[in-house]
Amino acid sequence: MGKIILTGDRPTGKLHLGHYVGSLRRRVELQNSGEFEKIFIMIADAQALTDNADNPEKVRQNILEVALDYLSCGLDPAQSTLFIQSQVPELCELAFYYMNLVTVARLQRNPTVKAEIQLRGFAEGNEEEGSQRQGIPVGFFTYPISQASDITAFKATTVPVGEDQEPMIEQTREIVHKFNSVYGETLVMPEILLPDNAACLRLPGTDGKAKMSKSLGNCIYLSDSADEVKKKVMGMYTDPDHLRVEDPGKVEG
Repeated sequence: MGKIILTGDRPTGKLHLGHYVGSLRRRVELQNSGEFEKIFIMIADAQALTDNADNPEKVRQNILEVALDYLSCGLDPAQSTLFIQSQVPELCELAFYYMNLVTVARLQRNPTVKAEIQLRGFAEGNEEEGSQRQGIPVGFFTYPISQASDITAFKATTVPVGEDQEPMIEQTREIVHKFNSVYGETLVMPEILLPDNAACLRLPGTDGKAKMSKSLGNCIYLSDSADEVKKKVMGMYTDPDHLRVEDPGKVEG
């Protein structure tokens, strides 16, 4: 069997330059490398509902936006299979069976899950009456298991992700090992493919102070018009000591 890639994005908003340098550009390179027999690019709308169940229209509208961003970057449907997660119901079925192979304690130890819970302001433990913080939705808590079903259903050998997703792939590998040890050699053990340059890890936002993120409002979107891009770039922080070309500048900030 040849090498197979599975990767994708949650359609919770339009994609921006951070997505481009972090993953999209690499996907196009991998697509055009000729090294892979199959490439699956998933728009993870079902996974997006795990923390957007109260706003399904947001997810629905952004499916098309993400698809357009994919095409604009050079992902080619003739070379890569682009698909919508919810249109493959067997993925949910497989995740249901995998849930029997993972303990609650193991999910609680997953560093990525813990970081995402904190980022979204979910309350851990029991929900207190009158609390302003929402409890952790079960679907969100178990999304590493959903990811495992996505990866294994397509027999992916290679999963390109950022370093922050490394614990998620490790969780998938544990599920594969447990499944195969109980039921025989059935599932393919995936390998992680990490970014190979520092720019992929954290592209600063237009405010220069944080990672480019739609929630922080510091993004340049791939779908922005030329005028919008110019306005955002002209509003970015400029070194106050670098007034002339010959002046020494400071790259900090």
